[in-house]
Parts: sequence; C-alpha cells; structure tokens
Amino acid sequence: MTDTERILMCPPHHYDVDYVINPWMEGNIHRASKELAESQWNALYSVLISHGQVELVKPQVDWPDMVFTANAGLVLGDQVVLSRFFHPERQGEEPHFQAWFEAAGCKVHVLPEGLPFEGAGDALFDRAGGWLWAGYGFRTELDAHPYIAEWLDIEVLSLRLVDPRFYHLDTCFCPLSDGSLLYYPAAFDTYSNRLIELRVPPEKRIALGEVDAINFACNTVNIGNVVVMNQASDGLRQTLESRGFTVIETPLTEFLKAGGAAKMPHPVR
Repeated sequence: MTDTERILMCPPHHYDVDYVINPWMEGNIHRASKELAESQWNALYSVLISHGQVELVKPQVDWPDMVFTANAGLVLGDQVVLSRFFHPERQGEEPHFQAWFEAAGCKVHVLPEGLPFEGAGDALFDRAGGWLWAGYGFRTELDAHPYIAEWLDIEVLSLRLVDPRFYHLDTCFCPLSDGSLLYYPAAFDTYSNRLIELRVPPEKRIALGEVDAINFACNTVNIGNVVVMNQASDGLRQTLESRGFTVIETPLTEFLKAGGAAKMPHPVR
C-alpha cells in the first residue's frame, strides 16, 4: 500500500459480537462496548486518514461484522474478486460490498455459489514479488484459488492455516512494504512454512512469538514506512524500527473480541 492508494472502511455504528464464528468470539456475546468501539475505530480512522485517503461504505443494521472491510473482497487495479462468506452470519454483507465496488467503477468477479473465499482477509499481495499469498483451511476453500489466479492474472501461492485462532491469513501474516514478512509460523502447516522460506529470504522474515500473535500484531495496516497495529512487544517494535518503520499502536481491544484488529480497512488499489 502506498500513500496514493485508497482505503475502504466501515463505521462501527452497528458493530457488536452477536454470534460465535471464531474462537475469539467465545464468551464475548454482547460484551463489546459500543462507545469504546466507536472511540477506538475513530482513533484508527484518524491515524489512517493522516497517511492516506479513506473512503467509507455505509454500515448496515443487520450485519455487525461489516466493520471488517478487509473481508469484502480482493482488489487489484479496477478488478475485484468479491467475497463468498463461509458463515451465513456474514453472507448478507456481500450485496452491499458488491454495490459499493460497482459504484466505484470496479469490475466485480463473483465466485460460484457455495465456494467460500473471504477477500483480503485470506489473500495478501507480496510487496516485493509479483505474486499473491492466499490462505485456506477455515474460511476460504483451496478451490477458489485457481479462479483468483485466472481473473487477476497472478501467481497464487496457497498457504494452509491450521490454528483456528488464526482463521484468516491476515491474522497471522503481513507482507511489508520493504519486502519483509511479519508472520506467525505456528499458524501454518509444515509445507506452507517451507513455501514461505523458499520465497522470502531469512533476513526478510520476522517470525512472531505467541504473545505478539495473539495481540494480532500481524493484523496490521502498513502504509509506506508506517505500521499501524493494536499492540507490539518491545522486541517487535525494535525489530520494525531497525528496518526503518514507524510503529503506531492504537488500542483495538473491543474488536479483538470479534477476532479482528487494525486490518479492518480494505486497500482499494
């Protein structure tokens, strides 16, 4: 992402934890503070608007997870692969996001019905190479990847997620603007870790420990040399700063209750 690229966000006016579709939601039904969520979202918005262009999609009453716009689809240029949400609790978001992308002038590709794919939550462009990292195992089916490769004319490297706490690729994996990779190796199977090691040289890999991982340090927005995240350990902050990044921590505790953090926005390329 660069300063000239747009970011799509959705205000959290209807956000709440209304159901359980991932381990973070367990025990948190209706336990998110609406006032604090609004405050935390506004703080994130203020940070991002100072580093890029933010656009908004209108929140809808019955779809509390629309705030996590990273899951809306995958955008490359003027093309969008629209999400097919795995859980019925989120499937009603699809027409709202499709309408927004179409109004923005994008060509929208729609996967076959019943083939789950959860957008930029499970697909992340490598910032140094010309390929797409795509996760599968919990929310996205591997069979969706060939469609994406064809529609976007891009090499897709498939990574299998194995820890249900990290059910989306963007919860445990973040390509950075200098070609570095922030990731949590324990979230992936052996083959996927080997694939990562083959494509990303050792000096570019930043492997997280569990503490940073469960604080969603990979669920980060990176604009230029700025890295925006919920929380970073001293060690992680020092590592990122030694590579020339400016780390901005903005608490997002209310959104962690639903299994998300700073990567709520969607890059609109």
